[in-house]
Amino acid sequence: MKNDTETQPIHIVTDSSCDLPRRLIERLRIVIVPLLVHFSDETYLDGELSADEFWKMAGGPEPPKTSQPSVGAFEEVFQHIISEGKRVLCVTLTGKHSGTFNAARVAAERFGGAVEVFDSWSISVGLGVQVLAADRAAKAGKTMQEIVSMLEELRSRVQMTVLLDTLQNVRRGGRADGFIPVLDKMTQVLNIKALIEFVEGSLKLRGAVRSFKRGLRRMVDEVADLGTLDYLAVMHTRCQEMAEDVADRLAEKTGFPRERIWVEETGPALATHAGPGAIGIVAVPIRDATT
Repeated sequence: MKNDTETQPIHIVTDSSCDLPRRLIERLRIVIVPLLVHFSDETYLDGELSADEFWKMAGGPEPPKTSQPSVGAFEEVFQHIISEGKRVLCVTLTGKHSGTFNAARVAAERFGGAVEVFDSWSISVGLGVQVLAADRAAKAGKTMQEIVSMLEELRSRVQMTVLLDTLQNVRRGGRADGFIPVLDKMTQVLNIKALIEFVEGSLKLRGAVRSFKRGLRRMVDEVADLGTLDYLAVMHTRCQEMAEDVADRLAEKTGFPRERIWVEETGPALATHAGPGAIGIVAVPIRDATT
């Protein structure tokens, strides 16, 4: 028999790095806690600047930086939802490369069992697909334990690979200190492009290719080798036409319906560290029926 707490409806909260379309967020009433974007002594909430405004400022003398929302920002959101008689499931970007998960977790402690915080081990649409799955399960009346168990299984299947056109931004952000020295040695003699991925939330070097074209071909081929997919999306920074072309090629190679492949320009959370001209693919193979 469920207790009173377990019967309370569950509302989904996430952070602004999820890169879900605004129209979808508004329709589903998912609550977004914005990250912070810094340009020198100016600070903006993620979402205050349009993509064009962000990139115009990013081309200035001071490169952008990002930081996690404050504990207080999460507390305010949690309090409002709980006051409506609901529980909260907050799904955040990877805790391995951002303090966002920890800020949400600290805020959750104030509310006891009314708030659960889940680390997606991902970012951008890799986070977004988990948010959508959580929202769908919550609206279907699943319990908190059931939703978290589902998310644990789903995040193990999320595969996100990003092809970088430049190493400058990821080097400056310090997120890739584990493999940047290796790439620096290679780029001394070759025009190497880096393929990076998230493995259990940590940024790893997946490989290096001698041209951006080869990198795109490798990513598409690797996705095609995954078999039947539940989700497929393409993210980019300032290269919409190329991203649309990649989506077309993915549809052709995988048989995944083209109209279901999202093509989204990523926001500042990823763009700041990826730099312009990056292409990312999020692919989620179907669940193995034997597991």
